[in-house]
Amino acid sequence: MQTKLHRISQFIFVFLLSGFACNAQTTRPDSEKQLAREIYKEMVEVQSGFTTGTTTPIAEKAAARLKAAGFPDADIFVGGAIPKKANLVVRYHGTGAHKPILLLAHIDVVEAKREDWSIDPFQLIEKDGYFYGRGSGDDKAQAAIWLANLIQYKKEGFKPDRDLIVALTADEEGGGPYNGVDWLLANHRDLIDSEFSLNEGGWGEIVNGKHLANYLQVAEKYVVNFRLEVRNRGGHSSLPVKDNAIYHLAGALQRLGEFSFPLKTNEVTAAYFKRMAAIDSTPLKIDLEKTASGSHDAMQRVAASSPAYNATLRTTCVATMLEGGHALNALPQLAAANVNCRVLPEDSVEFVQSALKNVVADDQVVVKLLGERAPEPGQPSPLRPDVLSAAQTVTEKLWPGVPVIPTMVMGGTDGRSTRKAGIPTYGIQGIFIDRDDVRFHGRDERIFVQSFYEGQAFLYDLVKSLSTPTH
Repeated sequence: MQTKLHRISQFIFVFLLSGFACNAQTTRPDSEKQLAREIYKEMVEVQSGFTTGTTTPIAEKAAARLKAAGFPDADIFVGGAIPKKANLVVRYHGTGAHKPILLLAHIDVVEAKREDWSIDPFQLIEKDGYFYGRGSGDDKAQAAIWLANLIQYKKEGFKPDRDLIVALTADEEGGGPYNGVDWLLANHRDLIDSEFSLNEGGWGEIVNGKHLANYLQVAEKYVVNFRLEVRNRGGHSSLPVKDNAIYHLAGALQRLGEFSFPLKTNEVTAAYFKRMAAIDSTPLKIDLEKTASGSHDAMQRVAASSPAYNATLRTTCVATMLEGGHALNALPQLAAANVNCRVLPEDSVEFVQSALKNVVADDQVVVKLLGERAPEPGQPSPLRPDVLSAAQTVTEKLWPGVPVIPTMVMGGTDGRSTRKAGIPTYGIQGIFIDRDDVRFHGRDERIFVQSFYEGQAFLYDLVKSLSTPTH
């Protein structure tokens, strides 16, 4: 794997030196941009939060647009595990010379409360050069782009050498029994079976106003949630005792906040840091090179320089939710917290749980794995030369001099499921965001307006490049 990554890194470097450049238009024509924006607005303005929302209206509206564009009913599927959690799958037929490409995006979002935001999170608002709204970046931008581009291919009469399948799915953010990709794989594998998939997880990065790199996600951490729980007999608040459930939990969380998992690289992240060192022009360049070579001291300095680098170099666990107490005038009988872990593929669930128990260091605090079974880490997707070559060619066309860099995403995506099912999956969007302004899952989520339209152009060309017949 390491040798293969080295060869691919050399390929990219030689490609960049080849001098290929093109002063091309970086966005699609206005009519296509307008269609993508209309679909985007429809999607953002449906409250499709994992817990309180529904994806079904998005799937149904997408199906209506496809039918209006001439897609036959037989090629459109709307359905899911429960009525509120519908997915959309549509097939655009090619010559069948090759197996299909699956174009994947999720249409559920992380919950958003109006009182937390400066604007309504479920309105697509354009201001100051940004699109605001929950899901504006994660992942309704890519969902809207896949749909708009597929309609455009149909309008043009494009005849790919393979079927193109767009799947817009439910419950990526929360997983669970209604996850759309898992449900489709279990119940309708034929609808999404493909040679490989393009998905979220790889974006473009802007640093100090400069387009730095376009990332191609080939691996990802996996997600594990633990419940830290303290139960107590409680009592009257006028008779306090040291044995307080909240105090036990607070101490455990304080120790967790001070703890860090070991720093290390794997085959994918070592290659990533090597490529980042090649394009870095700051004093960190040398440490990035040493990190790629395994220097622990360099890893410490690199991890301290950036939350993203830190998360790339280690498993992380963080408290995300709290509950406790049952009355203002009673000692708590329960105090609990959810701890969300993003785990390196080479670290086991058992290792993480054992580490948490050691950190908690309190036999009153129980560390429970959430879910019916422990998740399984996934293997990286093979670095296909055709995907890398197409991604670099289109990137060079739109942003001359910007490299495509294979990476491991710090979070998790539905690529976990497709990879396990034998469908190699590559996260790539061509949507550039500022390294210091990543608002996914947070308040006032936003992306650049220009980045949305450039992502539309990038994905339009990328899919065509990977599916145009060669003679």
